[in-house]
Amino acid sequence: MKQTVLIQVCMKCEKARKKAMKIAVGFSGVESLALKGQQRDQIEVKGDNIDIVELARLLGKKVGHASIVSVAEDKKEEKKEEKKVEKKEEKKEEPKIQWPHGPPCPFAFYEIRDPCYDTNVCSIL
Repeated sequence: MKQTVLIQVCMKCEKARKKAMKIAVGFSGVESLALKGQQRDQIEVKGDNIDIVELARLLGKKVGHASIVSVAEDKKEEKKEEKKVEKKEEKKEEPKIQWPHGPPCPFAFYEIRDPCYDTNVCSIL
C-alpha cells in the first residue's frame, strides 16, 4: 500500500535537516522525501509499507522531537498499477519454445581425473 506521511521534526539548523533526511531516506520502504513547511521543519515521506511509528521514534531519538501530522494513501498510484495489469493481460501469449529432444541441460557434466587414482595409467617400477 503506497502512502504519504507528514512528520514534524524539531530541526533548528541545516545540519539537523541533513541528518533527518539521511535517516528517513535510509529507512525501509521509503521511496521519496521532501521538506515542507515555512521553517522547513516537516518531512513528507512517500513509500510502500513504511513503519511510521518506528520512523517517528527514530527521528525523535536522533534529531529532535518528532510528531506524526498526517498519513494518507496514494490512490492515484493504485489506479495506475491496475491499468498496467490490465494491459499486460491483454497481450497475446507468445508460443513457447519446444525443444525437439527435450530441454537443454542446465549444467554440464565434467569428469575430473586425478593421476593418483587413475587405474589406466602405466607405471614402471
